[in-house]
Amino acid sequence: MYAIVKCGGKQLKVQAGDIVKVEKLDTEVNGTVELTEVLMVADDAKVTVGTPLVKGAAVTATVIDQIKDDKVIVFKKKRRQGYRRKYGHRQQLTVLKVGEIKA
Repeated sequence: MYAIVKCGGKQLKVQAGDIVKVEKLDTEVNGTVELTEVLMVADDAKVTVGTPLVKGAAVTATVIDQIKDDKVIVFKKKRRQGYRRKYGHRQQLTVLKVGEIKA
């Protein structure tokens, strides 16, 4: 059984036991999160697609860690003008372990 979940503006395919990285959620480590924006649930024999969400479906997950992603360098330059700017960004992420999928 798997589900397509919307979290942090992105769509993720999750199964029970998966470990996924999502945009930062305001929860404690070892806390529980319930993702209610489920777009699709697929069982062995049946596929349920929401319009846009599947009613009554939810995915529960446990927060494993709050981390920062790798640094992304942003460099701007205009040639022959002496204009150069360089800065970096590290996105904050939450690492989740998917528990159960309720259809």
